[in-house]
Amino acid sequence: MRARGLAVAAALVSAALFAAVSGAAPHRTAAVTVIPGTSDYAPGPIRVSFLLIDSQGAAAYRSNVRVAIAKPGSGPFASTRASLEPVGVPGSGDAPGDITRLYVAHLRAPRAGEYTITVEASGKTTLRGTLAITVRAQPLAPAVGSKAIASKTPTIASTHGNLAELTTRVPPDTRLLDYSVAGSLAAHKRFVLVFATPKFCQSRTCGPVVDVVDAVRKQFTGSGIRFIHVEVYKDNNPGLGYNRWVKQWHLPSEPWIFLVGSDGRIKARFEGSVSVRELAASVRQHLS
Repeated sequence: MRARGLAVAAALVSAALFAAVSGAAPHRTAAVTVIPGTSDYAPGPIRVSFLLIDSQGAAAYRSNVRVAIAKPGSGPFASTRASLEPVGVPGSGDAPGDITRLYVAHLRAPRAGEYTITVEASGKTTLRGTLAITVRAQPLAPAVGSKAIASKTPTIASTHGNLAELTTRVPPDTRLLDYSVAGSLAAHKRFVLVFATPKFCQSRTCGPVVDVVDAVRKQFTGSGIRFIHVEVYKDNNPGLGYNRWVKQWHLPSEPWIFLVGSDGRIKARFEGSVSVRELAASVRQHLS
């Protein structure tokens, strides 16, 4: 045993000497805070978005980020690579503050319960962080496959052209204000519905999603797919709380995007920020 200990010690000394001679530095790790951009999960496929915030409070962006999911106290049962998605419309300069990108990972939660998400970002210094999530038996917001709620959301026609009542975006997103949810369902139209408040976006991860939806709308001009924006606060005043349409849809937060088919059922949903690439791909898959 003494000989083995001496051998190990010699190996460690040799490694240290090699590092000193070669200039190699030992690999370093650092803890980061994982800021969630999503929170409403149900069993099955889940989309998890998040930021990595370093000890200085700045967003950390890495190209190689692995995400694993586990039950608390157990090893991970699945892992995947996170993609780094742009916040807002690339090239428009509309990303809020210092947040220009957001990590997105697709995992699977087999059943309701508590889970731990572990994030590892490779680099000269490996960044590591964890996030606890709750998977409910049923999500708070309408689930994929459920019937869309026939809310009589306001339009340019119903407000007699009062754009200030319809949107807080500057300039107004008029092409997203022509149709109501109830009218689109009655007409059996496919549509993309965004609940968001451009002026009063309050979190670091909410992003300018109305601009994203409008950019995707332009990609599907002539397709017959409708694109609808609904503000989230009563009288567009955060002090008055959520409006009746948000309450009808049981939304626990904002922003939200739903893709609804001609059969009136929800085909996909996005909580929080989503990139143009993600949304366009989903529209193409589920509504085209």
